[in-house]
Amino acid sequence: MRPSSRTLILDAAVRVTDRQGITALTLEATAEEAGLTKGGLLYHFRTREDLLLAIQRHLVQGWEERLLAELGRPWTQASPTERGAAYVRVMMRGEVRHADLAFMVEAESNPDLARIWDELMERWAPTPQSPDPRALDLFLARLAADGLWLFNATPGNALPEEVARALRARVAELTDGGPQAPETKGANSPVTVTKGENTPVTETKGENTPVTETKGENR
Repeated sequence: MRPSSRTLILDAAVRVTDRQGITALTLEATAEEAGLTKGGLLYHFRTREDLLLAIQRHLVQGWEERLLAELGRPWTQASPTERGAAYVRVMMRGEVRHADLAFMVEAESNPDLARIWDELMERWAPTPQSPDPRALDLFLARLAADGLWLFNATPGNALPEEVARALRARVAELTDGGPQAPETKGANSPVTVTKGENTPVTETKGENTPVTETKGENR
């Protein structure tokens, strides 16, 4: 399906910002990038502020689509842990545009714009509200993934591929792991029991292994 004129304009605005920064994003520059007259652009966006708001929603929609594709089902059908792990995997993949960072920073100074991003984060990577170890591991993974994405989105930064791959593996341990199960005793494990009054008895049990008991009063 052919993109709508509105979508073409928004994509053009993102490209301008990606190349030249957000200060270079004007209605004229966007119209030229989109192959439209300024009048054609003004039909959809009357002011630069209208354009900026639409771009923020456009970018968030793109993130939502990538996260849903990673999750593989509607977010309402997934647990918070599953949504959080999908978020971490997408962020660690390193799909970075400088424009995303520029618009995120721009949103911080405008409550209406910030709310758009806050709603996305609340769905996919909320701040933990309890010291549950699994939630803390996932939050640590999110902080690491956000940090790596920010590093990659900053011009001039780059990591060797083997380092990036090792970082992804380390963070994956936090999203795939969790509290370890208690250690269980198997064959040939020493077991200490108490028999009789104040009499410790040590038994060593294993397959085809005799049981030795040492008994003594008050020993």
